[in-house]
Amino acid sequence: MSIRNLIAGVLIAGVLLAQEPAKPTVPEEIPKSDIVVEYNFVTAPVVVHDARGNVVTGLNPLDFELYDNGKLQKITEDATTHPISMVVAVQSSANMEKLLPGIRKIGSLFSGLVLGENGEMAVLSFDHRVQTMTEFTSDPNKISDAFKNIKIGSTPNHVNDAAMKGVNMLRTRDKARRRVLMLISETRDNGSSMGVRDVLTEAEFKDITVYAVEVSHLLTSLTTHPQAPRTTGIPPEARHLPAGIIGTPTTDAQQNMGDYSPIIKEIFTAVKAIFISNPQEVYTRYTGGREYSYMTQKGLEQAITDIGNDIHSSYLLTYLPNNPEDAGYHEIEVRILKPGLKVTARPGYWSAAKPQ
Repeated sequence: MSIRNLIAGVLIAGVLLAQEPAKPTVPEEIPKSDIVVEYNFVTAPVVVHDARGNVVTGLNPLDFELYDNGKLQKITEDATTHPISMVVAVQSSANMEKLLPGIRKIGSLFSGLVLGENGEMAVLSFDHRVQTMTEFTSDPNKISDAFKNIKIGSTPNHVNDAAMKGVNMLRTRDKARRRVLMLISETRDNGSSMGVRDVLTEAEFKDITVYAVEVSHLLTSLTTHPQAPRTTGIPPEARHLPAGIIGTPTTDAQQNMGDYSPIIKEIFTAVKAIFISNPQEVYTRYTGGREYSYMTQKGLEQAITDIGNDIHSSYLLTYLPNNPEDAGYHEIEVRILKPGLKVTARPGYWSAAKPQ
């Protein structure tokens, strides 16, 4: 090919390329965000006791059946260690004067028996006020000092206010921790601004388990000098009752503490409404905890020890609900397949429906 023909060919190719319409620019494909599938596993702490009340260990998931709103679930046991965050609220009202010295001695029990490794604890005292004796700490000396520094206060016993304070402190702790509230108090509330419904709802939504060490009314009455009533207090007999209703010990108690059966029916629609005469029973029953009582110093120390055993011997049954479309309150029923054993577990949880 001659140089002239080569040049001519190059010129013709250039003209053709110039006349060819430009190809449209294809925009880069916008990267799609990763699809996130949320798995809302439910964890149900379960404690098993034998007929004598002793904690039973060594069981496995095959020994249990768990029903969520009546539907059998596939469960596993969460073997992961969950460190404990605990708030202990101690009644320090005037009628506890003779009992408080014994309570001051139990601070040393918590570090080893209850909190375990990586546990933390805060201590509250309450009469008509709720005072923080120590914020969350793992230091045994600070915990012991917090109990020793509890002072006797005024006559009222604001157990609901103290419980709400404890719940609000626990809600700030990491979700990976087991959250436990312990009340050491009488079974009655006297003058709280917070109601049982408020405390129970918050505790349920934040997966907080409540234990109660109940101080006997008989014990406080036998060890307390009678005191004049507060001038600002309104005795039960002075409170207005509906027409035709005569004041009785039952109605007086309801004036002071409230009838909790409508509360239970309103909040836990899947649970039968029953009359409960004290806040501690409501809190422990509907959060999966237990009540303990004592009459002696040895009994108090044993109650603390038993609570520690319960917490550290729990089976954490975990499952992915097969009925996520059910919104509202989910009732949990745990059955033990071995005879002669009793299961303690929280009765349910709240859930929002999942889109289908």
